[in-house]
Amino acid sequence: MHIVFVMTQSLNSPSGLGRYGPIARQLAGLGHEIEVIALHPNWQQVKPKSFHDRGVKVRYVGQMHVRKIGPRKIYYSPVKLMAVSLASTLRLARALVQSKAEIIQLCKAQPYNVLAARIAGKGRPVYCDCDDYEAETNRFSGSWQKRIVSYFEDGIVDHIRGLTTNTRFTQARYTALGFQQERIVYVPNGVERERFESTKDIDQLKRRLDPDDRIRWGDPIIAYAGTLGLASHPVDLLLEAFAEVQRFVPAAQLLLIGGGEDYDQLRTTAQQLTIGEKTFFTGRVPPEEMPGTYALATVTVDPVHDDLTARARSPLKVVESLACGTPVITASVGDRREMLHGGQLGLLVSAGDAQGLARGIVQLLTNAQQRATMSARALAFRDEWYWHRLVRDFVTVYRY
Repeated sequence: MHIVFVMTQSLNSPSGLGRYGPIARQLAGLGHEIEVIALHPNWQQVKPKSFHDRGVKVRYVGQMHVRKIGPRKIYYSPVKLMAVSLASTLRLARALVQSKAEIIQLCKAQPYNVLAARIAGKGRPVYCDCDDYEAETNRFSGSWQKRIVSYFEDGIVDHIRGLTTNTRFTQARYTALGFQQERIVYVPNGVERERFESTKDIDQLKRRLDPDDRIRWGDPIIAYAGTLGLASHPVDLLLEAFAEVQRFVPAAQLLLIGGGEDYDQLRTTAQQLTIGEKTFFTGRVPPEEMPGTYALATVTVDPVHDDLTARARSPLKVVESLACGTPVITASVGDRREMLHGGQLGLLVSAGDAQGLARGIVQLLTNAQQRATMSARALAFRDEWYWHRLVRDFVTVYRY
């Protein structure tokens, strides 16, 4: 099969790194011809704009709806956003017209790529993968923006042959919207075996993460890896919990890995909670260094509220941490209980409860045997998270 992936973000975005890039490469490894046309957060500056990545032809054709500068995410004004959206939609459509692919694979149901496929599909079958609840996850400057995103996200059911989802919640949501249940394939997030079984120079990694030599690597380390954006990632809940953890485990340190629109606000919050000296913001870490970064952590945390955003998300940070044998602390929201095998691979606490999260962190930090048991179980199960296995389920959607 010749398949074109249509992405509204880059391959270096969380979804690109954790889901669409690996799926595209695995499909290419199975003998399919795969091309990716995508948007980029800094499209004018990115070079090269066309390249090959392990058998996949990649082309960046336009600007994303945000820009990324270092660890920060910059949003456009509403007027500028409309101009960027129109230009990027037309660029995606033109790239689709030029593509000779037999199948169009939408990566997320967003206005840009849905419109492009409708304009330039030329009768080709269209499929869609949904890895978030876009109308709930994104930050909007007005309710009109949310209504537009919701229109395309919900209306995708009328324009596709098949749908893949990474959560049971999204599977049920699209069934309720009227899409045929038998045409929905559930494919949870996974990891690439090659990346997570490789080893890097740990001492060099420590120097990159901590150039000022402030982190005490022999003391307990709590890590969060992901977007620093409070609209859908309540990292402030983790900061509140960490302030409480300090009372019981004063040697504990918090490592915040990633960037986002609330990077500066969260740094200020850490200072206000008087945990600034023990909280370290690393910025974005290259994907090849993430396995080593997870391995340096004593535990990782996925802080969540019980809301639609959390229910619709299959947290990449959870599966990546477990693939490295590092126990995870999160709440039983959405598929998280299933991901942790009912609590065998990590600790489940109450959602949205900073005190409960703190108690869970203290429990694991002070119980080396419990951590070791969870780590051994996670490593024993990690074959089920490798993309070379998961892609076998993903490809079945093209039967329809």
